[in-house]
Amino acid sequence: MPKAFVTGINGFAGTHLNNLLLQKGYEVYGTVKPDGNNSDNGNLFSVDIQDFQALKNAIEKVSPDYIYHLAALTSPGESFKNPSDTITTNISGQLNILEAVKQLQFMETRVLVVSSAEIYGAAKESDLPMKEDTPLRPLSPYAVSKIAQDYLGYQYSHSQNVKAIIVRTFNTVGPNHAPIFVVPSFAKQIAEIEKGIKEPILRVGNLEAKRDFTDVRDAMRAYELIMLKGESGEAYNVGSGKSHRIKEVLDILLSFSEKDIIVEKDPALMRPGDIPELLCDYSKLHHATGWRPEIELEQTLKDTLDYWRNIV
Repeated sequence: MPKAFVTGINGFAGTHLNNLLLQKGYEVYGTVKPDGNNSDNGNLFSVDIQDFQALKNAIEKVSPDYIYHLAALTSPGESFKNPSDTITTNISGQLNILEAVKQLQFMETRVLVVSSAEIYGAAKESDLPMKEDTPLRPLSPYAVSKIAQDYLGYQYSHSQNVKAIIVRTFNTVGPNHAPIFVVPSFAKQIAEIEKGIKEPILRVGNLEAKRDFTDVRDAMRAYELIMLKGESGEAYNVGSGKSHRIKEVLDILLSFSEKDIIVEKDPALMRPGDIPELLCDYSKLHHATGWRPEIELEQTLKDTLDYWRNIV
């Protein structure tokens, strides 16, 4: 039974990855962030990814075949409010994972480095769809931190013999996503309006930006396949190959509700240096693993709205 170690196992992606790996017969371990109320418990380790020794001890105890490093500060918008935390957490956390594997001489352990399509940033129209060799033009502190993670994976693979594989993930969506992100924010507001918790006004930011949305369950399938079939030191785009205006996504969500809802722009939700369009070319991933997205956007949005209807 292969052993997988997932940092941030109780987060959005981590929850879905855990479910997938268990279904596929992995023995799964993971880290959760210490909050004063949790401690090491069975397969879970209460570890701050910036605590190198604690992280190294957990990895040594598990001796995993695969390490999925998902723990990070993941919001581009929030990174403008506290750039130092985003830069420090994401870069030091990635460095600690790779250095622990190197020091433990776990040279057969495969490490997934989760970068982001945000690193492509202010792409020119001629750069669309974005391939792995598209120039990097980051527009947020988050994107800068992800470039560093990405390049650390490359560096440790090519100069330290750590089996690191990089994924550059476009926008993932689905149930259990935090409402600081656009799709779950819309879904939560609609669910609250339907239950009379909130006035029938839905507040939005930039609706003209275009994003490539992939269901998180499809993305986690890609992660597992990349770990099995990807090449160390290589980067792989993970996305649907389609871009949608945020307004289109909002309109689909609104069509699932019978309530009359007023849409209002909120200047506080506008992000500085917003990227006009992200569009993925996932052909490299497909050639390496056979992966392609399976879940249609409408189904993902319905599942996300139903998730919020069940918890608000």
